[in-house]
Amino acid sequence: MHGTLVAHDIVKNHGAQPVLRGVSLTVRPGSRIGVVGPNGIGKTTLLRILAGLEPAERGSVRRSPSSLTVGYLPQEPDLRADETLLQYLGRRTGVADAEARFEALARRLEREPEAAEAYTDALERYLALGGADLVARAGAVCAEVGLRVGLGARLGVLSGGEAARATLAALLLSRFDVYLLDEPTNDLDGAGLARLEGFVASLHAGVVVVSHDRAFLDRTVDRMFELEAETGRPREYAGGWSGYEEARALARHGEQAAYDRYAAERGRFEDLLRVRRGQARAGGAAADRRGTQALRSKVHQAERRLERLERVGKPWRPWQLELAFARAPRGSDVVASLEGAVIELPGFRLGPVDLELAAGDRLAVLGDNGSGKTTLLRALLGAVDLTEGRRRLGSAVVVGELDQRRAEFELDEPLTGPFSAAVGLPQGEARTLLAKFGLGADELSRPARSLSPGERTRASLAALAARGVNCLVLDEPTNHLDLDAIEELESALEAFAGAVVLVTHDRRFLEGFRATRVIELEVGTDSTRTARHARVFERYADLGGENTGGSPGGTI
Repeated sequence: MHGTLVAHDIVKNHGAQPVLRGVSLTVRPGSRIGVVGPNGIGKTTLLRILAGLEPAERGSVRRSPSSLTVGYLPQEPDLRADETLLQYLGRRTGVADAEARFEALARRLEREPEAAEAYTDALERYLALGGADLVARAGAVCAEVGLRVGLGARLGVLSGGEAARATLAALLLSRFDVYLLDEPTNDLDGAGLARLEGFVASLHAGVVVVSHDRAFLDRTVDRMFELEAETGRPREYAGGWSGYEEARALARHGEQAAYDRYAAERGRFEDLLRVRRGQARAGGAAADRRGTQALRSKVHQAERRLERLERVGKPWRPWQLELAFARAPRGSDVVASLEGAVIELPGFRLGPVDLELAAGDRLAVLGDNGSGKTTLLRALLGAVDLTEGRRRLGSAVVVGELDQRRAEFELDEPLTGPFSAAVGLPQGEARTLLAKFGLGADELSRPARSLSPGERTRASLAALAARGVNCLVLDEPTNHLDLDAIEELESALEAFAGAVVLVTHDRRFLEGFRATRVIELEVGTDSTRTARHARVFERYADLGGENTGGSPGGTI
């Protein structure tokens, strides 16, 4: 069964702060809608209201038919450490709730024959959601996505890569009439992205997706739904990200041209009016009555022409993050190195690794989920002990890190104090800096932990901008950022002269990074993780392109 989900005139506030202002959206079978807008504009709130997880203050959400099933994938995976993988998959696909309902009705049916219709409806829902063969399908899908743990494994023991695969498996197993996906590409590797894109393409159901991944939007959606930064109201554009970007640029150009024409015409009439009034003042005393009336008539004519001029408002330009990384003095030529490094964690081995990061290197670390990319970064930073080998940090090297979990400011107190202490600024200056990153009084008055993932990412970027660094280590930096902020981050990295180590699955961002060196990690067949150099380039503009210099690397 497929049907239609209709939101009409949705209004939502967070305290005194308006979030959604009169938003309407229709999701029909086969709809492919991409939702974009700046962090904090209400994209996640809109999905939660559509899913029935959060009430609107005004407006309505209607499901047609009323039995329409709606699946919501949250931005931050809701993994429960004490839950088994199978329990998680049952919960995320809706099968667990459907099973509990029809089993409860089955028990009632023994003493309440009138519950037969409700029992039949509940059973049909359970079957429609794929409950009858969930276990068999779960085993196959987990194997397909490379999740090598058993269905009885507790989620608390999964690595970050395995958790990402579990989230993808839950989505691939689901059978909803409408899918609401909040940043579904976060932390997915290339193979996972390909499976996700194929899954979305195969659906007959409607799909609404919030995403920062421009390539994913281009490949999966045919309609863009923008929540304007100034008003919170929606604008719709046909096509994927590229079509939206072009149409938005044309619209802004047209608005600016119309305003420029209006401003020029108004200026001309205002100049004419000043001349006429000057003539009236200068000639009024000397002129006879008829001449005075003629002068006044010319003034009135100029005033009427100015009044009749159709007003065109000055185009609003959205707030834009202006990001630049303060740079520390240059350190040694060798920024950091690993020599014969081996890292062993429970069920996990990485190495031996020999790696030398030079000043000015732009190093991209690639690999599938679970291959050890974050572990390699932590080894380079000294955040994890080496079982074998040595790590060295060059003299006068100052490292700025953006960790994948955005844990730096995940605190129960307001952000200003910890941020001020972390960057060494007085609180007044800290608040001014945070405001430049879109974090105002409302965000700074509540516990930092309650900030959205995008807002916490902005806070971490603000901290990096304030600290003088000559080496950046960025683990999935585009996760949770809005698209305008991603583009600004690209520009800031372009201007940064220090060394950069980057882990990302964002294909457009990786292309723009211009890596000079690439390391690819592969999962070994003996369940260990081994690292090998991919090819080393002096310049590297396109990961699918030709070698433009340098020589192939060896195993490290």
